[in-house]
Amino acid sequence: MSMTAHNAKSIVGEPEVVEDARTLAQDVESSAAWLSLKQAATALQTLQVQDGSVPDAAAHAAARAHVTAITAAIDELRPQFPHDDAYLQASVRDFERWADSGFGVPDFYDSLVAFQPQQHRVDGIRHLVVFPMYTQNGSRDRHVEAVLVEVIWPEFIAQLEAGDYGNKLFVSLRFLDFTPGYDTNSAVLFPETVAMREIPTFTWGAIFQDREAARYRRVVRAAADITKLELPEDAARMLDDQALTEKTFVMWDIIHDRTHMRGDLPFDPFMIKQRMPYFLYSLEELRCDLTAFRECVAIEGRLAARAESGEELDAAEAEMLEHAKLVQYAVIFDRIFRFAITGSRVRNYDGLGGQLLFAWLHQRGVLHWTDTSLAFDWDEVPATVIALGAAIDELYWRSIDRPKTAHWLAAYDLVRGTVTPNPASAWARGLPDEILAGAPKGYTDAVMDDEFPLSMFFEALDKKMKPVIESTTGITGRDA
Repeated sequence: MSMTAHNAKSIVGEPEVVEDARTLAQDVESSAAWLSLKQAATALQTLQVQDGSVPDAAAHAAARAHVTAITAAIDELRPQFPHDDAYLQASVRDFERWADSGFGVPDFYDSLVAFQPQQHRVDGIRHLVVFPMYTQNGSRDRHVEAVLVEVIWPEFIAQLEAGDYGNKLFVSLRFLDFTPGYDTNSAVLFPETVAMREIPTFTWGAIFQDREAARYRRVVRAAADITKLELPEDAARMLDDQALTEKTFVMWDIIHDRTHMRGDLPFDPFMIKQRMPYFLYSLEELRCDLTAFRECVAIEGRLAARAESGEELDAAEAEMLEHAKLVQYAVIFDRIFRFAITGSRVRNYDGLGGQLLFAWLHQRGVLHWTDTSLAFDWDEVPATVIALGAAIDELYWRSIDRPKTAHWLAAYDLVRGTVTPNPASAWARGLPDEILAGAPKGYTDAVMDDEFPLSMFFEALDKKMKPVIESTTGITGRDA
């Protein structure tokens, strides 16, 4: 894949220049400079409060010493990341300004704007990332975190992105090393988590596919054993091949990510700054996953038809065909084995999405739990999964003409038509007139924390799988 230079600091696409950029940062995770930076950032975290500031004046001398170590390490490492030089220089300035101003709430706007990883989507290229930030599904403290990453960008993904699945903001990553904020379940790097004085236009969002792949492999292996599921041959290969599974998750995620703002949407399906019933988020995340599933079925069909007609696929197309099938297995197994029973039962929208997919397949006779064994009618699965996606799409299309709360009620009916609500649910019994006639807040307040409890199947599976799922905290591809 060639790269386009977006500014004077961007590396251009000549193969030797790209290869130099890869080579320069090899083994950086074991370098003295990185280890010093990591140690200083970790120590600095102990002095910061939740908003990232260091309010204790008695701790300022120690904080300044840690910042000095961080900036010295960044300066030493800069030559190994020529494509990030402008960002790393800005990072040093942001750290120095923060220290000079007395360690108030940090502002790393300038370095955040200078960091543009989406301009360097080349397989194997590395980045050094240092920001005061919180880590989603990890720490809610906006502390200084440092992470070394490597881009995953195989040629077939480059072709997908250049064709029907354009997503200029999407960056796929692999962990090399990190500070404690990422020794968690967090598998994303989002600019909105950074401490900054104002909100810029966000130009990228990154996902750690190596973590997603590693925990998928561990969880699905255990779940298949517990449920006596005989995995299809292609699906079984993923459990023994980290690189294969990473690429599968890149393909899944690039289609999922672009779906959030595509389709017949009621408006913005996320409505990040609005509080609304958590099952709305369940449907939105599931919609994007099922769109990825549907598109991969279509990609598989097109490429398989060409191959069967005698046309020779090139190497990237052959890999695309292979991974289009694997994405379908990944969506199903990650959703029903990991999502459904990961996390607490407090407004667990990803968990509900997994429950909904499992129950939908079971009630339509393509998933079977018989004689304490799990089985699928694989020939019937694609159409059945696509039908659930179509039901959500129909809900969205109709809701363009509905008031917000009417959309919420219709969404609840879609979910409850497949997943049984809590017997104590006010929503299930029918909301009283004073709530129906009132503000949306009343609707949301009436939703129970566990509005759709786990079924008996998932309660039993949860007990057996809990240690396995807990063991995936902080996992990387190197641990798999």
